[in-house]
Amino acid sequence: MADVAAMAGVSSQTVSRVANNRENVDAATREKVLAAMRDLGYRPNTAARALVTGRFGALGVVSFDVGAHGNARTLAAIADAAREADYSVNFMGVRTQTEAAVRQAFQHLMLQSVDGIVLIESQILDTPSLHLPPTMPVVVADGDTGHRYPNVDVDQAHGTHSVVAHLLGLGHRTVWHVAGPRDSFAARRRAETWRRTLAESGAPVPDVLHGDWTAESGYRAGRELAGRPEVTAVFAANDQMALGLMRAMHEAGRDVPGDISVAGFDDIAEAAFLHPPLTTVHQDFDIVGRHCVTLLLDQINGRTDGPHRMAVEPALVVRASTAPPATGPGS
Repeated sequence: MADVAAMAGVSSQTVSRVANNRENVDAATREKVLAAMRDLGYRPNTAARALVTGRFGALGVVSFDVGAHGNARTLAAIADAAREADYSVNFMGVRTQTEAAVRQAFQHLMLQSVDGIVLIESQILDTPSLHLPPTMPVVVADGDTGHRYPNVDVDQAHGTHSVVAHLLGLGHRTVWHVAGPRDSFAARRRAETWRRTLAESGAPVPDVLHGDWTAESGYRAGRELAGRPEVTAVFAANDQMALGLMRAMHEAGRDVPGDISVAGFDDIAEAAFLHPPLTTVHQDFDIVGRHCVTLLLDQINGRTDGPHRMAVEPALVVRASTAPPATGPGS
């Protein structure tokens, strides 16, 4: 630090302010100090900084299924927003949604000296006995129906209602549903809203089929539904399952959307390029991830006047995979 101060012609205190990103340094002086740091290869001692500030410059993320499209996109957005705030991200994947697994994940991340943790889509938070460490700032993404912790939720009910209402509005007598895994918060919320929307519209409520978010599981469900002539509209809980379902329909000789309308959820990048292009619900996972980091940094920095919950509203994207039933309304 003394070498940097000498090269830049400033005091060691000014170097410290620049290194810690303080605001009380004018732009010209800051640039001189940064140039000297670059020339000398100076790097702040993060361990020493942590002893002084109590901050480690790292955020933790716990996810139960990082392979799921929404979780992966949310994690990527968290990493981008954290980097912009000069934080690194430590990730911990958990295979089972149990209290012991969650506590163990938190212990691992706390040993890695993170300043706060984002928990992505955790059904286990519905368990009243689970209490996360009270000293660790926590934000939940898509979970925690009891709102025990600050959270960022996509409005699953709004998105699901919009797509089911769209299909009913085209004249379909009812809408079949290929749901996601039973232990998924998002899948449960979508299935509940699908069922409620049909009931409120006076439409029959068919038995739900469950997949595992993969195109293969959608294909299996599609093969089961393809042989039922009464099925004219299907809402799949994500786009990958919708993709598999459409292939099964094509193989069975059922045209999409001529014989059967198919809609998904997520609006993956490939949705607009399927054949036919897929009607789906667009979720902005970049906003979800950035909101998570905002709420977490608010806690870390002691800001208590900000929001504790943020909702992200999805939007229906109508494409060519949905149309009125071939024999007209009421079929």
